[in-house]
Amino acid sequence: MSYQVIARKYRPQRFADVIGQEHVTQTLVSAIQQNRIAHAYIFCGPRGTGKTTIARIFAKCLNCTGGPKVDFNDEDDRVKEITEGRALDVLEIDGASNNGVEQVRELRETCQYLPASGQFKIYIIDEVHMLSTAAFNALLKTLEEPPAHVKFMFATTDPEKVLPTILSRCQRFDLRRIPTTLIATHLGEIAAKEGVQADAGALDAIARGADGGMRDAESALDQLISFCGDHIQEADALTMFGLTGRQQILALSGAILAGDIQAALWQLHELIQNGKDPGHLLSDLLSHVRNLILFQVSKGNLELLEASDTEADALRQQSGLVSTEALTHILETLSDAELRLRNAASKKILLEVALLRAIEARQTVSLDAVLKQLNLLREQAGVSPHPPASAPPETPPAPAPRKDVPPPLPAGPAPSAASRPAKTGAALSGEKLATLWGQLLETAGQASPFIRTYLLEAHPVSLEDGRLTIGFDPEFDDHRGLVDNPRNQTLLQTKLTELGYAGTEVKFICAEAPADRVRPATERPPAEPETPSAPPLRGEKGAGSRKTAAGAGKAKAPARAPFNPEDFKNDPLIQKALEIFKGEIVEVRA
Repeated sequence: MSYQVIARKYRPQRFADVIGQEHVTQTLVSAIQQNRIAHAYIFCGPRGTGKTTIARIFAKCLNCTGGPKVDFNDEDDRVKEITEGRALDVLEIDGASNNGVEQVRELRETCQYLPASGQFKIYIIDEVHMLSTAAFNALLKTLEEPPAHVKFMFATTDPEKVLPTILSRCQRFDLRRIPTTLIATHLGEIAAKEGVQADAGALDAIARGADGGMRDAESALDQLISFCGDHIQEADALTMFGLTGRQQILALSGAILAGDIQAALWQLHELIQNGKDPGHLLSDLLSHVRNLILFQVSKGNLELLEASDTEADALRQQSGLVSTEALTHILETLSDAELRLRNAASKKILLEVALLRAIEARQTVSLDAVLKQLNLLREQAGVSPHPPASAPPETPPAPAPRKDVPPPLPAGPAPSAASRPAKTGAALSGEKLATLWGQLLETAGQASPFIRTYLLEAHPVSLEDGRLTIGFDPEFDDHRGLVDNPRNQTLLQTKLTELGYAGTEVKFICAEAPADRVRPATERPPAEPETPSAPPLRGEKGAGSRKTAAGAGKAKAPARAPFNPEDFKNDPLIQKALEIFKGEIVEVRA
């Protein structure tokens, strides 16, 4: 007897033998038991998943002696005829070769005749989507109202190409890709029956390479037996089909998650040099990252994954290295590389770049997360005027003395707040108020360059009844919400106490600056600019003006004081932000 390949030798002969398609077989079994058999069925799904096999088994159940029944006798003559493909009442037609109108007309004529020996005349049309539109239309009437003794069973890998009018006349069953673990288990049973010793790693590699198709997996096992003899090792399977070992995938993913660029590139080089297919390699890496995400989201539930015991241990170890958000960024990076891989001139270079980007994606922070952290820092700064004792901020160095800043009002050494007389009820205006304002800007700016930057856009309105009113021009009123918080209030009150105005409250309002107001020295520009003019900051409408044409009659706004980049870099909030986001200041602009 001639040799029979494994895919045909171990083809399922009963519904119970079909693997991974229980949702289809159980429905057909129930239909037979309840005598609810339709006149047309269509089986859809990837190649090698059992479409034609299920149609043949269904035909056996319908035409067996004493049928329809599920538990037919394998030795029944009618069953044997269907198994061997010589039954007169079960006609298998290739849709690709018989796709014309003439063949369909011939089918319509022959289906009128009664079956020769069985109860039904059954037509199994494989790859039915290959029929032409005219052939489909010629089949419509017969398919909708066939003779009582006729049953149609269609199989297709591309149901989208089948006319909706055909699909609506059939009961549709969608077959799934068979899980890798089921394929590996079935291959192990076949290998044992063939007297072949196959390593678990080899069977797993074959199952992964089959991509959910049992026939592809059985054909690969048949080829490996011819190549290796009665003992198959994992290395043999990986070499023959260009696949990547599970341990190699785990090692490569571990290098990516650990941020080890050198190790990741070296492992990729070794895999490519050993003949691994770049497409399979990237697909396996994507599957592993996807499993890591599902493992984290499901909190260790392995029911959602197709993972062996070895891979499950690796998932537990690697899932703690990075967050789910970082894994999502890595998955997006690798998915983008997979789309561009097929058109890449150098697949190795594209994979190298993809690995580098995947490693960088580990530390990617979304804009929403950055804004959330900044808002949290702002809230913390507003609630607590003093930093925690565990992490005191570094005091920024005091700027060098400037010639354009007048000395403080009280002459001589500044007395302490306790010895200085309280001036709560004092009222200031004009030049004296402007001088006090300049001293307040100077002393407060040494403690917090941020508050100095915001207050440069403000102006003093009045100091009376123990309250200093500070106004923001309507053009810069958005700055008022940034500076008006408990921390800055406390800072300004402390500095006013040092200047001899103990117990003075601070209030911020929206008020236009008077055209004739006296500017403090800190706001007056130097005779010769020390730095070239910078582009306007947020809120400014022009490089040299603060008002639009509607306010042309008012006085020109004062120039901004020179900006000290060192004060900005040493601000505690800036330092805290750099620490949280592990960043660095590249450039500081005024």
